[in-house]
Amino acid sequence: MKFNDFDQFCTYMESFINLEKKNSGYTVRLYRLDRMRALLDHIGNPQESFKTIHVAGSKGKGSTATFLAKGLEAMGFKTGLYTSPHLIDYRERFTLGGTFFSEEELIAAANILVRRLEGFTFTDEWGTAQPTAFELYTAFAFTLFSSTGCSWAVIETGLGGRLDATNTILPVASVITPIELEHTAILGNTIRQIATEKSKIIKPGIPVFISRQKEEGRNVFVEEALAQGSHLYDLEAEVESLATRTATEGELVTVQWTHGGKTKLTLAMPGEVQAENCALALLVLKTLGLYREGDTEKALEKAKLPGRMEIISQSPAIVLDGAHTVESLRHLLNSFSQLYGKQGNTVVYGVLEDKDHLHMTQLLLPLFDHIIVSRPGTFKKSDPEALFVLLQQEVGEMRDPPRLYLEMEAEKALTLALDLTDDRHAILCTGSFYLGGEMARAYRRIEERQLHAAGEVLPCP
Repeated sequence: MKFNDFDQFCTYMESFINLEKKNSGYTVRLYRLDRMRALLDHIGNPQESFKTIHVAGSKGKGSTATFLAKGLEAMGFKTGLYTSPHLIDYRERFTLGGTFFSEEELIAAANILVRRLEGFTFTDEWGTAQPTAFELYTAFAFTLFSSTGCSWAVIETGLGGRLDATNTILPVASVITPIELEHTAILGNTIRQIATEKSKIIKPGIPVFISRQKEEGRNVFVEEALAQGSHLYDLEAEVESLATRTATEGELVTVQWTHGGKTKLTLAMPGEVQAENCALALLVLKTLGLYREGDTEKALEKAKLPGRMEIISQSPAIVLDGAHTVESLRHLLNSFSQLYGKQGNTVVYGVLEDKDHLHMTQLLLPLFDHIIVSRPGTFKKSDPEALFVLLQQEVGEMRDPPRLYLEMEAEKALTLALDLTDDRHAILCTGSFYLGGEMARAYRRIEERQLHAAGEVLPCP
């Protein structure tokens, strides 16, 4: 088998079982490391040809990983970045610090991987099992970074940590961002259970860096670090104060370090959550001696990642953000309100089935004039009708409730939002990265029709 373009490879990969579509069923039959280790052994362990930093957490791990990759690039290192999920294009998952690899490099790595996979089988007490799509994508990332000569890579976990396919690397450092209740049917329904799954990326003698955590989560990481003989660096102890404000020019961040010194940045990636993500990345880079004053800050200021308070249009502004937990949504709404106020705005809202619908909905209700419930794609299960009923129940007691709409199709939902929102206000699309992807594609189709009607052509992204 030989691929001529990267999309062909992605289609092939989707023929394998895709656990990213699951909301439950965290079983050793499906989630395991021995199969992944056997696969990597078979293809020659490409992950051993570069140094790595491993990032886990409930929220902020993709942004933190991006900041880390930019910091490594500032030191002159060719740096791979592996994140998930993608917003629109699978190429987003495998990048050079956020920049796409060339099509030629992607295809070459795909063909190397498939060639090396020939003859691979995995058999255990349950019989013969194929690798999963995520295992193969992880193997592809390792192959790509190795074949293109990366000296470093920042690797984000897909789900959890203990049994995640990425937990086959031996990193230079482990990094854990805030823990929240998420994927509870798979990872557990308490902070401690979820933190325990994430804590298993901590390796013997390898330093671990944690962001601010709920006490029960922090206790788990302290216990695991002690058990593994790993030095733990706690951002909360290392930072005396952290100030941030969302402005039109970016996220204005000031970090006052406990042991002296102050860092000021204007981040291209807006959102108050990015202040802590950036501070955590800075702590890692400084501690590991991978920091060059001035150059590092400039590199981090340029970092961007799709679907993180991404403004894809003006007049009215259209903002995409994948916030899908209560705390991430709270932070997003604080930043959004700083830019666009609390009146006259519209939200297109779509949430997967396994999220905290009630508390997320309660955060949204007071801040928008119009709430449009839409389907966050079909990749994972959702129930927009039930979410709409919940909203109807919650607005019943409000003195001045928002107008509610149910529009399942992304393009119709976004068209409705544009009709309802004047140029002085904004549209927020949030609740799921999958919704963000749907909205980005819908906006592009709307743009294409408008330009076609005007006799113009939309440039390639």
